[in-house]
Amino acid sequence: MLKLIAIAIFAALLWAWLRAPARRAPMPLAEARSLLGLDEGADADAIRAAHRRIIARVHPDAGGSAELARRTNIARDLLLAEAARRRPSAP
Repeated sequence: MLKLIAIAIFAALLWAWLRAPARRAPMPLAEARSLLGLDEGADADAIRAAHRRIIARVHPDAGGSAELARRTNIARDLLLAEAARRRPSAP
């Protein structure tokens, strides 16, 4: 009986895992670049400067939108991660 319950639980978990929506990036890189107003080859310093400039206008404490501030932070994180991957490794 215990074996049957274990198999049923395993089957239910497997079914739920297979039916789960595919995980995807929170936003495409092109959208992140356009949100921050950057070109494709922007380095980490340019990304941080653009983020600071935009977040000063859209932050909720400055009268902006919380959703736009959240999306701006996500764009910064994505672009910084992409810039770190693009950076050549040290010899």
